[in-house]
Amino acid sequence: MRTETKEGASGSESSIETGHLWQRPGFLIRRVNQIHIAMFFESCKDFAITPVQYGLLTTLSERPNLDQTSLCAEVGVDRTTMADVLRRLEERGLVKRSNSPTDGRLKIANITPRGRKVMKDMYGSMREAQVRLLSPLNAKDQATFVRLLMQLAEGNNQYGRTSLKHFD
Repeated sequence: MRTETKEGASGSESSIETGHLWQRPGFLIRRVNQIHIAMFFESCKDFAITPVQYGLLTTLSERPNLDQTSLCAEVGVDRTTMADVLRRLEERGLVKRSNSPTDGRLKIANITPRGRKVMKDMYGSMREAQVRLLSPLNAKDQATFVRLLMQLAEGNNQYGRTSLKHFD
């Protein structure tokens, strides 16, 4: 196996094995994402909502009256994807878009009462998918894993197709 050494952002030297596909962080992250999506759809099959759509509904429930650009920064998707997701949710009556009272060029999005009901009804199924995904890890490792994922996302935020606005 080949070992690659790279100077890390913190200035400390790190060494990871990258010779085999299953040792590459990028491959593993993509694979875990595929697994999560499959688990999400299995747990949430009765709702016909994607993980991105559920994330958008969550954001709108917590932060009403956001324009599309702000939503992109909150959810971490590009403008084209956001427009499509909003359109689909609006067609289902889960989101309503209206003109901004202060800037006619902007559309403001809000979750509808129906959207809130779907979110509430779906929460247990969504949570089940999250819990199942992390179930191979013990509780301490689950918390560490999520913390490290947040650190990776925040530390590499500028490389995404769109930057997230903040990390909680």
